[in-house]
Order: sequence, then structure tokens, then C-alpha cells
Amino acid sequence: MKSRPQRASLSYLCLIVLAACSKPAAPPPPPQVAVVTAHMQSVPLERQFAGRLSPYYSANVTARVSGVLLRRNYTEGSPVRAGQLLFEIDPVVYRAQLDSDVALLAEDQATYVNDHITAVRNRKLLPVGSVSQQTVDNSDAAERSAAAKVKADEATVESARVSLNYTRVTAPINGIAGQQQVTAGAVVGSSTSDTGGSGTLLTTVQQIDPMYVNFTISSADLATLQDSQSAGSVDLSQQNRTTVQIALPNRAEYGTAGTLDFSDVTVNAATGSVNLRALVANPQRRLLPGMFVTLTVNFGQRNNVFLIPQQGVQRDTVGAYVFVVGADNKVARKDVVANDSLGSNWVVTQGLADGDQIIVTGVQMAREGAAVKTVAWQPPAAASGASAAAAGSAASTAPAASSPASAPVSTASAASAASAQ
Repeated sequence: MKSRPQRASLSYLCLIVLAACSKPAAPPPPPQVAVVTAHMQSVPLERQFAGRLSPYYSANVTARVSGVLLRRNYTEGSPVRAGQLLFEIDPVVYRAQLDSDVALLAEDQATYVNDHITAVRNRKLLPVGSVSQQTVDNSDAAERSAAAKVKADEATVESARVSLNYTRVTAPINGIAGQQQVTAGAVVGSSTSDTGGSGTLLTTVQQIDPMYVNFTISSADLATLQDSQSAGSVDLSQQNRTTVQIALPNRAEYGTAGTLDFSDVTVNAATGSVNLRALVANPQRRLLPGMFVTLTVNFGQRNNVFLIPQQGVQRDTVGAYVFVVGADNKVARKDVVANDSLGSNWVVTQGLADGDQIIVTGVQMAREGAAVKTVAWQPPAAASGASAAAAGSAASTAPAASSPASAPVSTASAASAASAQ
């Protein structure tokens, strides 16, 4: 059995432990969050679209008369000038037709000369009574008929001459002549069944400097752009001030910027979109018709907005919101409008005031009404640069390798280097 003094000491010790357990714990320090100060500014109003290239001019070279194709007189894929000879169609039939029409014209001109002389003579003899009025009328009618026939023959000759000229197929515009569609020896025509009554397609000439870029924008996005531009500096109607940057299919940037050339005034009922078109120079022929490209269109700038890092903007069933830190270091929620992005930032158009402290890092630890400790937020690139600089400074101030702690590391490094060699 324990003695009475021992039991008293044990009871006293228990009372001390219970007193220590009942002492209230110190409150935890407020969580630390990184904040960025929101400043009102102007940002570019840009959108990205998928576009397709088309030539500035494109003309189909077709056969306008029927016949046998004799030869091609150009190099496929080479530049040609307007009026340059591209193809020759056998002209024998058309030259013979022209000669026949010229001969008929000469015959009718001779007849007209005789009828004219007879009519003049009869009109002189009528006053002296040598001929009757009927004779004069008949000679005048014969003269007029011969003159009309000469006019018809002249038109026929001109038509035959045009048909003969059509046997020499020339380039309608300046541009690049494409691949020939028929070869020498083929029969071409101006009304074949496979072309639906049009001439046989021989080739296509396209002008590809400059080039058109065709793309579409939904009517909803167009309305949003117009609303955004109402507070900006550029209007859609000022097309020549709307610039376009092009990225090629391999994502390489095309060095020359284009300009908005055309904006339709009608919404396509089937797609709900509006057709737009840009014009871009193509002196080196890097852009080809039919190529799909990515366009970044600068519609001007948007004024009085805020750029907030994407991780600082949260979303729930109500919409977008941010946590701000007030002057009392307490967290408050602000609902914002952030429908567009620019780089790694959200473009906030409503809900913020200039100078608001937006929580970017540590959002998960922030609670409305709770106090926090704030530090300045650093972008990832700046933070990694600061870490690298700190690491370099620490390495420069580290002790020499002669210390015992560093000797095993140096030995291991030397061993690994020797094994690599």
C-alpha cells in the first residue's frame, strides 16, 4: 500500500496536468495569400478565326470555238500576262469560212455598185421622161437592198474573223497559269455535253499577290465586338484600320500583316454567321489558294478594363467572381464579368474598382470575412527567375569543397563523370 504522502503527491500532479490541459490554445496565424493590384487599362481587342485563302483574281481559260487543240504555248505554273498566247486551236476551218465570207462580201459590194449606178442614172432620166416612175422606184429599191446585203456581209465577215481569232486562246488576266486540262490533239468545243453548254476548260489563271483570306464570325460574337468597340477606339466600318495577323498551317507566323477588306451586311440564315474577308500581300507566294490558316484579327482596343491572372478568377453557378482583400486585411467576394481572355489573363469588364487587391495564389485558403496576410504575387516566369538567382547566390557563397560534408558529393560526382567517359 502507498503511504498517505505519496497519494497526496500523485493527486497534486494530476491537478497540475488537468490545469495545463484546460488552458486555451493560441489562435493560428492568418493564412498567407499572394495578391495583384487591379488597374484600369486599355487592351487590344483581338479574336482568332480559321480562314481559307483564295486568289485575288481567278479566271477560267475556256475554248470559245470548236476544233482540235494543236499546242500549248506556256509553261504550266509560270506567270503569264494578259493577252499572252496560251493555246492554239486548229484554224483551218475558220480561215476558210472567213475567206468565203470575204468573197461573198466582195460580190455583194459589186452588185451594190451596179445598182447604185443604175439608180442614179434613172433618177436623172426621170425629169425628161425617158424612164417611168416605176423604173426609178425599182432601181432605188434594188440599191437599198444591195446596200443592206453588204452590211450583213460585213457583219458576217467580222464574226468569222472573231471566230478565227478565238483559235488563239490568250490569258484574260495577269497571273499564274495552272495545269492544262486537255492535251494537244484533243477535240475541244464551245458547247460540249460535259460542260453543260460552256466551253471546254483548258486551264485557270490566278493572281495570288495579293491574296484574300475568307472567314466567318457568328452574329453573337459580332454583337459582342460591336458592344466592346463602343467603348474602344476603332469601329468595324473602318475596315482599313483593322489589321490581321496570319499563322500558317505549321503554326509559323506569316510576317506580313493584312487588313480587313470586306464585311458582309447579311447574316447567313443557315449558319447564323457573317462573312468577312481580309487582304494580305503575297510577294513570295508562301500563301496558296485553298490553304487553311489561323487569323488573329485586331478590331482595335478595349478601354477601361482590368487584366487579372486566370488563376485569380473563380466560377460557380452564379458566374465569375474574385476574392479581394480590403483595407482591414479581410477577404470579400466580388462578382465580375470576364468573358474574354488575353494571353494568360482574363479581361474583366465589370465588377472591379481601380486599386482592388485580387487574391491570385492561396484562393483555396481564403474565406469571406476572414483575415489574411498578403504578399505581392509574382508571375511564374518572374518567380522562376528569382529562384534561379537565389540558387546562384547560394552557390557562390557556399563553403569550399574541402569540408567533410562536401567531400562525398565531390567524390560521387567524379565517379559518375569517369563512368560516363
